[in-house]
Amino acid sequence: MGNPTERIADTTVPIQPLIASRWSPRNFDPDADLAPETLTALLEAGRWAASWGKRFPVRYIVGRRGDATYAALADVLNRGNSYAKVAAALVLVSTDLGDDDNTAVYATVDTGLAIAQLGVEARSHGLHTHPMAGFRVDEASAVFNIPENVRPIAVVAIGSVLDSYEGAEESTVERDHAPRQRPALSDIAFAERWGNAYGG
Repeated sequence: MGNPTERIADTTVPIQPLIASRWSPRNFDPDADLAPETLTALLEAGRWAASWGKRFPVRYIVGRRGDATYAALADVLNRGNSYAKVAAALVLVSTDLGDDDNTAVYATVDTGLAIAQLGVEARSHGLHTHPMAGFRVDEASAVFNIPENVRPIAVVAIGSVLDSYEGAEESTVERDHAPRQRPALSDIAFAERWGNAYGG
């Protein structure tokens, strides 16, 4: 079956190894610790992502396994994301939507950039992240007293991944060993007009 923690993206040309090795596993090690300074480094990487109009709308609620914040974040996850309840940390990433639709769009762009940089920083420490949309947004807002104009976007599980899948749920084994896939670059990158494949 192979070790899915070593899967590398199949790219048309070589890319940064930290990006090529980034994927979203489910087989987190329930005993692996995460040093506070390492978690801080991941948050700093997200904090320094590009931001439209210098708004910096991204906000974090941070829980480390064993603390009350972590327990509260685990409680708002949907059942399908129960695998994440043993990760070393859970981080709720939210964004200040601002006062108009245009600002809201770019606030969510900023959030995606922050989550991406957090994930790449995690790989540099030998860790993995799994951003999840499967959580109860309204409940999270109430539990953490999040302001009305701030939208929770994702809960990110952070931790080390077990090499062995012995004892893991069958769905976890199947999903973590499924081929890594993306649309072909020619299907998503265009030149001259929409649908005309970029040739590189």
